[in-house]
Amino acid sequence: MNEKTTHFGFSEVPEDEKAGRVQGVFNSVASKYDVMNDAMSLGIHRIWKDAMMDWLAPRPGQQLLDVAGGTGDISFRFLKRAGFGHATVLDLTEPMLVAGRKRAEAAAMADSLDWVTGDAMALPFRDNSFDVYTISFGIRNVTRPQDALAEAYRVLRPGGRLMVLEFSQIPTPALQWAYDRYSFNMIPAMGQLIANDRDSYQYLVESIRRFPDQETFLQMVRDAGFENAKYRNLTLGVAALHSGWKI
Repeated sequence: MNEKTTHFGFSEVPEDEKAGRVQGVFNSVASKYDVMNDAMSLGIHRIWKDAMMDWLAPRPGQQLLDVAGGTGDISFRFLKRAGFGHATVLDLTEPMLVAGRKRAEAAAMADSLDWVTGDAMALPFRDNSFDVYTISFGIRNVTRPQDALAEAYRVLRPGGRLMVLEFSQIPTPALQWAYDRYSFNMIPAMGQLIANDRDSYQYLVESIRRFPDQETFLQMVRDAGFENAKYRNLTLGVAALHSGWKI
């Protein structure tokens, strides 16, 4: 019987190995993750996350599940916009959650946050538990993204909102070529310089190029059951926001 495989960057690996490899990447980069995000995106990831909150429009008292939430960047923004509410940060990688918990304590937000180690494809929560589900720069690292979207649909309450922020594809070939040259030449070198870890950032760049384009991913969101699904390009399509509703 043929073993199922999936991609890990540009490599093909057995499906049951990918999660462990991704965990290894983020264990390696956890302490430098926020610094590297600034370096990789020239600080633009902050603008993208603010654009995500603008479209999401958090309301007081909402319950957020932030999957692959790592150091809590999205959850902090969500709670500040909502005024009050609760965020559950779920991540596969314990060191990322530890880094986030320290940030929460420093910002005196610990009471509004839970930190859970878990898998996006098998969420440890009951059906219809959350008002909002977010995943930012995480779904491309999931072994089977369609399974993660199905789980998002399951745990959202009727009327709940899905919002995915992910690197995407620039629709202009010449600009995509230029962006690829920057990504493949500069980002692994920055990973070596800042985090002393070239290989993890080589994987991150390759994983961006393997992720489906905007229209393909939009259909995946619809296939999971979400209604009124739409996307918006950010910075010419370097990243994209996908939104859907559980009606």
